[in-house]
Amino acid sequence: MVRIFAACPRYIQGPGAAAQLADIARSIGPTAVIVIDAHVRGLIGPSLLAGFGTADRIIEFAGEITLERVDAMAKNCRDAAFAVVVAIGGGKALDAGKAVARRLALPVITVPTIASTDAPASRGIAIYDDEHRLVRVEQLDSNPAAVVVDTAILAAAPEHFLRCGIGDAVAKKFEAEAAFNAGALNKHGTRPLQAGLIAADGCYRLLRRHGAGAMAAAARGKPDEDFEAAVEACFLLSALGFENTGLSMAHSLTRGLVKARGAKDAPHGYHVGYGLLVQFAVEARDRAEVEDMRGFLIQVGLPSTLAELGMPAPAGDEIAGIAQLTMDSPHIGNLPRPIDASDIANAIKLVEAL
Repeated sequence: MVRIFAACPRYIQGPGAAAQLADIARSIGPTAVIVIDAHVRGLIGPSLLAGFGTADRIIEFAGEITLERVDAMAKNCRDAAFAVVVAIGGGKALDAGKAVARRLALPVITVPTIASTDAPASRGIAIYDDEHRLVRVEQLDSNPAAVVVDTAILAAAPEHFLRCGIGDAVAKKFEAEAAFNAGALNKHGTRPLQAGLIAADGCYRLLRRHGAGAMAAAARGKPDEDFEAAVEACFLLSALGFENTGLSMAHSLTRGLVKARGAKDAPHGYHVGYGLLVQFAVEARDRAEVEDMRGFLIQVGLPSTLAELGMPAPAGDEIAGIAQLTMDSPHIGNLPRPIDASDIANAIKLVEAL
């Protein structure tokens, strides 16, 4: 069987990396559509947009990323022959830029300003409705042409964003291994190459070694080697891992948590970190291994109980509801054995009992 591994062609990371942005865009073509988070533009827009000119088009983005909005943004850019889309900001602004690029059939450069997910290096585009209900996930034909990661900007952001990124990324090793052992296909429709598993494992190793130090650097607001390593794990290795292998229970549980009392307001990375503990319980791992992972989550400030996610004293029917919604995930089959909602509910109860 043919197997596929895909990645972004260029990944640039370090303090001051954004100073190269205009030159990187010009290496692709003479004019750009720039989709930038409105709040980010108000804070650091001049430094990010230096080098761009009147031939480039700047679109400020705020609010929800809906089909209507991204279709309208793309339509308003069809009057000129742009060569590249540059997406700047958090997850929504990056997805908006990627969606515009997809509709204009242009390459995209992503410039994350927070480290909360691995979206900058991935092909996925999450589209919602006005009530922030997921409508669909689109895919770029290829990964972003370049990812420009200015760690000075990321370190100046509130530290909880990095915590979210660590929660999202730390699960990728175990989800990749579960999907591989279940015989799942990756995002490219093939069985994974070993490189995907190696990337996911490297992501985990960097986070275990540097995660706590990276959170300390984020609290100081200045990047150091720990911070650089954790950001590389959260963006590059996390995306390489999950796109080229697969997701499993940790991400599946978010289907239930996003609708659970109180817990629905917690960030995605918090959901995934907790979901990893539930995956360990479903896989019947040794209690010592579950406790070790729980200890790491606590060390970096991530929740390890439903109460810490905002759902104190969960009732049995509430846990059953989370489990039932989890069964709707497309990744739920990426486990070594078939499971049902009762297996998930029992796993949640086991984690809560710790």
